Amino acid sequence: MQVESHHPETQKAPAAPAEARGDRLRRHGRRTGLYTWAFGLVALLVVLIALVAANTRQVKLSWVVGTGHASLVWIILAAAVLGWLLGIFTSVVFRLRTRRRRSA
Repeated sequence: MQVESHHPETQKAPAAPAEARGDRLRRHGRRTGLYTWAFGLVALLVVLIALVAANTRQVKLSWVVGTGHASLVWIILAAAVLGWLLGIFTSVVFRLRTRRRRSA
């Protein structure tokens, strides 16, 4: 007579199915992409810190109605953000003006 054991440590769990080659390649590709993004963000941060360190002197700004003084790094960053926002706005306007019209 054979006695079955109902203890979980003696029972074997079913083996997980092997991962398909395409799934493994996609997973590794995604991981590589994430590492690339992380490296790019760190490099961008290093460049930004170097930009700040190299451009801390005060410069004179000549406006149409007056003048002012500001740190050169703030002028560069403000121009970059303004250009980025204007680029987004321009792409939205172009998309709205060139989209297909809905027929009634």
